[in-house]
Amino acid sequence: MLKKILYTLWICIFAVLVVLGLKNGSFITFINSMEARTFDIRQKILVNSGERKHNKDIVIVAIDDASYEYILDKYGEWPLRRDVYAKIVDYIEAQSPKIIAFDLMFVKSMKSSSSQDEELVNVFKKYANVYTAMNIDDQPQDVRKSVALPDKLAINLENNSGRELVDYLEYSNCRVILQEILDATSNIGLINVSRSDDGVLRKMPLFLRYQGKYYPQLGLKVGLDYLGLSKENNYSVAKDGKVYLENGKRVFYADSDGGVILNWYGPAGTFENIPIYKLIKAANGEENLNYDFRNKVVYFGATAASLFDIKTVPVDKVYPGVEVQTTYVNNIIDDSFIHKCPEWVNIISGLLLAVLTVLCVVYISSLPVAAGSCVTIYALYIMFAYEMMAGLFGSYLWIKIVAPLFFAIFMFIAAVIVKYLIKSRDFDYQYKLATTDGLTELYNHRYFQEQMQQLTSHASRYNVPLSLIIIDIDYFKKFNDTYGHQSGDAVLRQVALELKKNVRASDIVCRYGGEEMSIILPNTGYEEAVAIANKLCKIISSKKCKLSNNRESNVTISLGVSSFGADGVEPAQVIEAADKRLYNAKENGRNRVN
Repeated sequence: MLKKILYTLWICIFAVLVVLGLKNGSFITFINSMEARTFDIRQKILVNSGERKHNKDIVIVAIDDASYEYILDKYGEWPLRRDVYAKIVDYIEAQSPKIIAFDLMFVKSMKSSSSQDEELVNVFKKYANVYTAMNIDDQPQDVRKSVALPDKLAINLENNSGRELVDYLEYSNCRVILQEILDATSNIGLINVSRSDDGVLRKMPLFLRYQGKYYPQLGLKVGLDYLGLSKENNYSVAKDGKVYLENGKRVFYADSDGGVILNWYGPAGTFENIPIYKLIKAANGEENLNYDFRNKVVYFGATAASLFDIKTVPVDKVYPGVEVQTTYVNNIIDDSFIHKCPEWVNIISGLLLAVLTVLCVVYISSLPVAAGSCVTIYALYIMFAYEMMAGLFGSYLWIKIVAPLFFAIFMFIAAVIVKYLIKSRDFDYQYKLATTDGLTELYNHRYFQEQMQQLTSHASRYNVPLSLIIIDIDYFKKFNDTYGHQSGDAVLRQVALELKKNVRASDIVCRYGGEEMSIILPNTGYEEAVAIANKLCKIISSKKCKLSNNRESNVTISLGVSSFGADGVEPAQVIEAADKRLYNAKENGRNRVN
């Protein structure tokens, strides 16, 4: 009955905790946040191992802290004049770069240099490989009126998923860039990002919805241009959620909100950075940059913390937004986006771990060995999940770790409760009754005889020492007659307690009978046993025993010591020798060792 009550109580408590967590979402939120952390850890390990290599043809023209200070000193204002950008682009284009992309938004005309916008616009008219950025947001209409974007910027998206694409990011307003640039080029992409609930940026949208149409990310356009697929503008969403470009020329494993999970190459500064102030000087003929931009993807963007384009990503807490874009482009070039395994794979993983856990607990008799086996299985699973994210079979898969392990650990606890804490409870209790003396809580005479038999056989087989001490409380009968049997029992308990406290964990203390007690000392020679006996004799004689009615009395003991081999090889011979020496100790004055 007790087993059923304990088991039911444990299950009910756990079920209540889970239900409460599910009710307010805290349990699922906790599991998801822990899973996200395991993703970050795996990405950091991959980065630190050096397994991921970024594309050396991607370079960043960085508006870093030094460049920001240089621009303020030279031009007296920020943002940088747009004719300067135009001059830099002309300088780079002379070396035939693959692509030039601005992770910057050219919104409205600068009051101090509106005439210089035309030079920048001419850049977009002149070069077909120059891209720029724009973003959409949810600003209220009384702050900024939403405008329609040119149809040439939108993509054709065919929905074959069988559901409305309501999970894609959708916004109601647009921070539009210069109309002349909109008219001059279709090389315009969005730079909206998609942060997780914990503020960490782990994925980026492929495209976003605005006024019923879908517009691509800047990084998507740049990456496809690098691959020669920039002219393809038709996408379809399959039933399994995969996004296909132009009849399967490229497949993207998008998450439920339309985002792709980034595979990181390193911390901030992984991609080559060229400070923009050096390009300004080179474009003005002030110094020779001595850098070859041929066939490079050149990204302009801010890396200075004071310009506020800083993100937190799995591999770094301070990561420039432009490097997020270059990571995105690099993933497209490598086809190395991470995609989540289907949920049924995670469920099967959890069930498999749970089954292996239960089998270990059920079929392995030792709990530490069973626990160690389970930990080994869990470690192997974690290693497998890491290798899958590293691209073990050519795809970069995110297999969940936390939920399957949580379920497996729950099954381990449940199995242990059933096997050890409930089913073994009665056996342990009965065994204790059969081997323990009720008054002193020492092992009883039956257990003493069993251990002597086993340990003498062990000593004979492996040629190891074994000793025995038999102890008698001096004048115990007289003590009982004087103070009463309750006081006698108290003395027995206190002497037994002192003996247990002052011997080794491997020594076996038993009640031999009446006021006699014994100590079996495995791996102990005669001389060492005598030293232990003398120590015990002094300890007992130095302490007063508490009797009934708050009285105290001194108690002494006599001890006889024998040793296996010298005193015989049979249990009875060793016991008889110790008993004779105990008799001699009592005859020679008691409170001594013989």
